[in-house]
Amino acid sequence: MDKNTKKFNKKKSSPFKIILLTFLGIILIGALILMLPISTKEGMNLGFIDSLLLSTSAVCVTGLTPVSDLGATLSIFGRIVLAILIEFGGLGFVTIVITIITLFGFKIGLSNRLLIKEALNHNTSQGLVVLVRKIMKTALIIQAVGIVLNFIAFIQVYDFWSAFGYSIFHSISSFNNAGFDLFGSTSLISYKDNILLNISTSMMIITGGIGFIVIFDIIDKKSFKKLSLHSKIALKTTLTLLITGAIIFKLLMWKDISFLEAIFLSVTARTAGFTSINLNILNSASLLVLIFLMFIGASPSSTGGGIKTTTFYTVITAMITFAFGNKTVKSHNRKISENLVFKAFILITFSLFLILFIALVIMIIENKNFTFEEIIFESFSAFSTCGLSLNVTPYLSKISKVFICILMYVGRLGPITFLSLLNRNTLAEGDDLIQYVEEKIIIG
Repeated sequence: MDKNTKKFNKKKSSPFKIILLTFLGIILIGALILMLPISTKEGMNLGFIDSLLLSTSAVCVTGLTPVSDLGATLSIFGRIVLAILIEFGGLGFVTIVITIITLFGFKIGLSNRLLIKEALNHNTSQGLVVLVRKIMKTALIIQAVGIVLNFIAFIQVYDFWSAFGYSIFHSISSFNNAGFDLFGSTSLISYKDNILLNISTSMMIITGGIGFIVIFDIIDKKSFKKLSLHSKIALKTTLTLLITGAIIFKLLMWKDISFLEAIFLSVTARTAGFTSINLNILNSASLLVLIFLMFIGASPSSTGGGIKTTTFYTVITAMITFAFGNKTVKSHNRKISENLVFKAFILITFSLFLILFIALVIMIIENKNFTFEEIIFESFSAFSTCGLSLNVTPYLSKISKVFICILMYVGRLGPITFLSLLNRNTLAEGDDLIQYVEEKIIIG
């Protein structure tokens, strides 16, 4: 490989570094702002580690917090800062900045288009500026609808301005699958029977979690048969997981939760982080199912986290293909490339390794402070950017909180993004220049 090719590949890989550093920069700035006395109520304060965890959780749209009651801790200013960090994390800093730049009439160069392509996990660099504008417009419209529905529910409990403020914050948090709330340590438990709030929150979570690409595809095609393979897989997998999850939760906790609570729990496992029940009442089987759903998470190019529905679908389809002795992985009469299948398995393997490794480190640090079940659950929740908690995070040591931050950071930006930093040819097309002699090894 000559010098020009190396230089080209190095330049092509820069978007990954820019995205990682941009998110890290926003997290640090957010942490410093949340440390200010103006960000908390009188008598309250957040140290650097707690501010870092809260900022990381917001930018990575997770929902894990170092305090049990955000409403009692943050001032109006602090809540606004948190909401802005959630918006930046959910929609993406690149998306928001590009929208602002285009509004002022500046042109987007080729290098910036490549950055947008990687930030949105898009397959092509064509029409990206138009796509970014559509994303911003759609997100604002959906969140506006959420504000109205939330206000109808909250005005029955709070005064006008409190209800209005809660409605805005809850709409931003639910659409971005962040899971933050201002209702104390009980989350949405006091609203477990409020059908309107349960439905509106669920719809916001699902809409934000299926991905903008799917939303636009539905609007344009208006027919399931005409949808792209990606959209069909995302929709079918999401619907299957939502229904299956709700049924399993109800069967496992038949007397302890209602059908509405079971449905909401299945929805919030899409990496939203809200809860209408006390998670500590769940038995071990229910917690394991919840971990499984959190790990899968939402769909690509969405505000949610996890390994993504399409990754899970691809791996399951590949396993079925292998089991029946077929060589071509296909879905809806379309072939799924070997490269994508390989990428899906790498993503899951790396994710599990990272989660279990950091969980082990936290277990060693915390010694006997928490159970194996609690630390495993919290670790999966952090990586999946879900935010559901067994009330462990606020009581972790400072170093353990830092490891939780690492899990949220890697989980939000994606393991593939980090692995791509090691590969100079990540964005280059074509086969390897060097071919090796193949030799068989024994597997299994």
